[in-house]
Parts: sequence; structure tokens; C-alpha cells
Amino acid sequence: MGDVLAFIGCFILFLVGIFLLGLADTLPAWQGLVFFAGIVCIALSFGIPVGVLGRTE
Repeated sequence: MGDVLAFIGCFILFLVGIFLLGLADTLPAWQGLVFFAGIVCIALSFGIPVGVLGRTE
């Protein structure tokens, strides 16, 4: 059950990252920071399952 919740959390983090990437294009200011936050969210959404959940059985 814990792996399922972690997957759902990482998937939500991925979707937030995609949203931030799209939002950065429409903002009048702080485009770079919002875009970078989107990249970080997407990287974490891939890194958490590989680094943390990959070791559990």
C-alpha cells in the first residue's frame, strides 16, 4: 500500500511540474524561477521512485 501512495504522490508531483512549465510561459515576471521549479518537480518525481522506492521489495 505504501508503494501505491508513493506512486500517486510522485505522479501528482509530475503533474505539478508540467503545470509549472506551462504557467511559466504566461507569467509577466518570475518566468525563470517558475520554470526551474517545474524542472525540479519533474526531476524529483522521477528521482524518488528510482532512488528510494527502487530499493524496497
